[in-house]
Amino acid sequence: MVLAPVPPIAQWLTELDELKQRAPAFLTVRAIILDVTGLSFDRSDLADLCAALAQRNITILGIEGIGPTSLGPGFPPPLTGGKAADDVTVPEAGEARAAAAEPAVSTAKPGGRVRSLVLDAPVRSGQVVQHLDGDVTVIGSVASGSEIIAGGSIHVYGALRGRAIAGATGDSNARILARRFEPELIAIDGLYKTADDLGERFWGQAVQARLDGDTIVVAAVD
Repeated sequence: MVLAPVPPIAQWLTELDELKQRAPAFLTVRAIILDVTGLSFDRSDLADLCAALAQRNITILGIEGIGPTSLGPGFPPPLTGGKAADDVTVPEAGEARAAAAEPAVSTAKPGGRVRSLVLDAPVRSGQVVQHLDGDVTVIGSVASGSEIIAGGSIHVYGALRGRAIAGATGDSNARILARRFEPELIAIDGLYKTADDLGERFWGQAVQARLDGDTIVVAAVD
């Protein structure tokens, strides 16, 4: 994911704070590239911006749009030869979005508020399913390279091979359940583990993941 600051930087940071309030886990579990193309930054300006992002728990993996000689110790590495990508839709409170239209059924509480999103088809590689109002249930598998972001819990009745981000709006009681557990990354309420962190103990099994304090606990489901 690429963050591209626009002047005035103070206002841009304010808008970033509003995004983090709506979806606390939206940025903290992503690989972030900072694109400063076209901005008149000197080293001190860039250092201040990187510090401001670090204070917001946003980790920058690389910087694009600035010459390698402008950076040095203490800065993320410069990047060249990047590939253009589509803009990412900023999540709004109450928004439910699927990156590609799939047959789906939503259930609602009295008053019409959508609480759960049910996808009747597998989630393909490259798709992003985002539903911040409640749970997401997938009647099928979640492919590698795809992502599900839910305000509540995530239920996968097939193989989970992509990224599952539950409790994205601050729900520490959210859980991730999968019939076959092979994720690239899981996250609950801003805490996350990658495939390497998870190890092989529960790989390929029916699993549930939940929070125990500040720790993600994974257990087999009988």
